[in-house]
Formats: sequence, structure tokens, C-alpha cells
Amino acid sequence: MPLLSLSPVAVSFLLLAAHFMHAQQLAGVGAALAMVAMLTIRRPFVPWVVQIALALASLEWLRTALSLVQERQALGQPFIRLVVILSTVALATLLSGLVFRSGRV
Repeated sequence: MPLLSLSPVAVSFLLLAAHFMHAQQLAGVGAALAMVAMLTIRRPFVPWVVQIALALASLEWLRTALSLVQERQALGQPFIRLVVILSTVALATLLSGLVFRSGRV
């Protein structure tokens, strides 16, 4: 059952790995996949490390959104949908860390 409870966290990191892969940042891909692997370790420090990584991942999504919005504004392209999507991804990534607050994990 804990494996199913951790699925939002794993999905958040896998999505982040795909983001880094698209940007050709292999160190980021490795770090995101390492966080998925860390979910299998049963140590007291793991939830803290993963929650900090999720917070940093949320900041990465917001940084990416800001960068893409500036790009689109410079080109005169619409950007509202981009802001909604990436803000939602950032929020979902941040909120996925709440699974560590339940007693089941």
C-alpha cells in the first residue's frame, strides 16, 4: 500500500526527468531519477530529502514558466494557457509531498 501512496511523488519526479531530458540536462534527469529510487529506501531522512527536492522541483517549474512567458511575450504569442498549465504542474509537484504527512507512508 505505501507504494501506491507514493505514486504522486514518483510521477512528479518522472515528469521532472522528462522536462530535464527535453532541455538536454542529463544531470537533472539523473537527479530526478535518483529521487524516484530514493523512495524505496526506508530511512528517517528520506521524507525530508524528498520534500525538499519536490519544493525545488516546483521552483524549477515556475522558473521555466517565467522564462517561456518572457519568450512568448517577446514574440507576441499567447501565454495564458502556458501559465495555467505550468502553475498547475508546480502546485501538483509541491502538494505531492503531502503524502509524507499521512501515517501510511
